[in-house]
Amino acid sequence: WTIERVWSAMSILSGLRVIDCGTYILAPAAATMMSDFGAEVIKIEAPGIGDPHRYLHAVVPMPASDIDYCWILEARNKKSIVVDLKRPGGHDLLLKLVASADVFITNFPESVLSDLRIHYADLKPTNERLVYARASGYGEKGPDVEQPGYDMTAWWARSGLMDAIRSHQNEPALSAGGMGDHPSSSTMFGAIMLALYHRERTGRGSKVSTSLMANGIWANSCFIQAALVGAKRFTYPSRSEPPNALVNHYVTRDGKRFILCGIRGDKDWLGVCRAIGREDLIASERYNTREKRYANSCELVKILDEAFAQKPLDEWNAAFKTCDVTVSTVLPYDEVIHDPAVLANDILVEFDHPTRGRMRTVNSPIFMEGEPKVTPRAAPTLGEHTAEIARSLGYSDTAIAELVSCGVLHLAK
Repeated sequence: WTIERVWSAMSILSGLRVIDCGTYILAPAAATMMSDFGAEVIKIEAPGIGDPHRYLHAVVPMPASDIDYCWILEARNKKSIVVDLKRPGGHDLLLKLVASADVFITNFPESVLSDLRIHYADLKPTNERLVYARASGYGEKGPDVEQPGYDMTAWWARSGLMDAIRSHQNEPALSAGGMGDHPSSSTMFGAIMLALYHRERTGRGSKVSTSLMANGIWANSCFIQAALVGAKRFTYPSRSEPPNALVNHYVTRDGKRFILCGIRGDKDWLGVCRAIGREDLIASERYNTREKRYANSCELVKILDEAFAQKPLDEWNAAFKTCDVTVSTVLPYDEVIHDPAVLANDILVEFDHPTRGRMRTVNSPIFMEGEPKVTPRAAPTLGEHTAEIARSLGYSDTAIAELVSCGVLHLAK
């Protein structure tokens, strides 16, 4: 085979070895994205329960199931090694693994990184080409470096999003599971690829980082920028009394809901009036300018509520398409998996589960033309690949047995 043919048979990140030395979602999910494009990802887990993300599905108020669906999603394609990094032999094994790796990903707090001696400065001498990626809750400086950070706290609450995303007189809502972690993992993925590009140009590794707080503020950056320029604080909208009736959600005759995104002024006003068969409203003295529609938005909501209650959602969607009105159905999460647009765009992918047969999981959101992703492999059991990985580092079966007997390594049960 020519080099070109060998490369074409591989995924674009094939040949890269990634160490996932983190827990829960943000950092490990970035490694998952790399695995989708062919990188070998080795998941380091502590003795005992391993990554507690294996059990997040059982935490209320997560959707109840006896299937560890969070682990299925985040740990696909990975290899699990259980090693006690607090023991000298465990740290020695880690350094051998780092010497063979391209990327090291972690989200441990500063104190843990120090205790385990896995700061970038600790690992860099072992591998000058190593890309070291670290995620945190609240950044690497300031008063909260040791504060535990989940997306519910650092991304959702601390960024202003939790306060902003609610309607008039309603309490703030809890975030959905992983809602901030997963987009933040895309940031980390981008940072890692930037560092790999830097290594390609210079031959040197580097450290990259991101935080949940920074990503939450980036997600909320329109409002944050408004605060930076001293803009007047917005008031929480009410569905029945919104500041703009064309940016609102409505219920159809069959009890389904859609959101109207009429931000194009007169163009959207014309489209909505035509869709509901009320061209008489177009030139109305009460609604014929953007300012008048804002001032009389409560009246407009009543008119639109009455109109949209006359037909089922499918008929309205057809009318909106004809009249160039921008809307989207408000889908419950358990209906998203049947959405034709979702199915057509490979957002869900199939894989074989060792005990439950053919299943689907959520694809990572980056696609590259001409570079197919790998077919997902089932998430590993705890320590499933401990012996395999140790052998790849040069440990004999006798040495592995000794490390197991002294508690450094743990094999799958």
